[in-house]
Amino acid sequence: MTVVLDRTAPAARSTGPRPFWTTRRRDQLTGYLFITPALLGAAAFVFLPLVLVVWYSLHEWNVLADTFNFVGADNYRKLAEDRNFPSVLRATAFFSIGLVVLNLALALLLAVLLNQKLRGTTFFRVLFFSPVVVSLLAWTIVWGFLLQDNGGINGLLDAAGIDGPNWLRSGGTAMASVVVVQVFKNVGLNMVLFLAALQGVPPELYEAARTDGAGPWTIFRRITLPLISPTILLTSIITVVGSLQVFAQISVLTQGGPGTSTTVLVYYLYQQAFQFHAFGYGATLSVVLFLIVLALTVLQWQMRKRWVFHER
Repeated sequence: MTVVLDRTAPAARSTGPRPFWTTRRRDQLTGYLFITPALLGAAAFVFLPLVLVVWYSLHEWNVLADTFNFVGADNYRKLAEDRNFPSVLRATAFFSIGLVVLNLALALLLAVLLNQKLRGTTFFRVLFFSPVVVSLLAWTIVWGFLLQDNGGINGLLDAAGIDGPNWLRSGGTAMASVVVVQVFKNVGLNMVLFLAALQGVPPELYEAARTDGAGPWTIFRRITLPLISPTILLTSIITVVGSLQVFAQISVLTQGGPGTSTTVLVYYLYQQAFQFHAFGYGATLSVVLFLIVLALTVLQWQMRKRWVFHER
């Protein structure tokens, strides 16, 4: 007798109740428990402060007078009428553009040079990266002495027969001096990131390009830049955000002077909130700074589809 199995018949199903703690739900609970500390930290130290800053910007808060009054949009109207605010925005733009362009260009140049298989490259990698680990305040104080009217920089220029300017007290050189000091401080970080990206480019692509007769500039433009474009995006976002948050260098070197030529937005915020005790207006400037950083970050992220190789 031959038994024929019907393969189209549905499999027998369990009629008992399905357990609540399935493997999937246990895995989900484990994942939520792992990310809970990070979520609580972000809520307490990121999202809650953002909400409070917006709330404070709608108030006039004077600590000395012990007053906290709701004023609505008065602080924003005050911002629109502030005669110093346009010059503050110009100084912030000059500083950010100068820092980003010089930092990224110099970091990429150093990374390309130090990516060569030559003796001594390890020493120069350490040399250029060492300022990154130096205390920011100590670095700025030393450069403050060097850039004084009778400091080390002018001493070297005087030895060469050149009368150097008062770098930090002249409107034409103060901003450039602050930018250069900041570039020298942090260029090593971007250099290391670019160096890691360059070492990840497959060498056979270079060999194939040389076989086809491509020159160094063509190889760099057609192979190197596209393949390291994700790192360029990362470093540009980091550098732009960092340039908009500079404070210690301005405070130590120029105190925003001469005039308001080096008064960037963060330092102006500090002046309004902690020197003039106008915390409501300082919170308003904080909201503006947040919106600027957010807009630039979103803009760079959207532009990745045009110039980042892996996003095309």
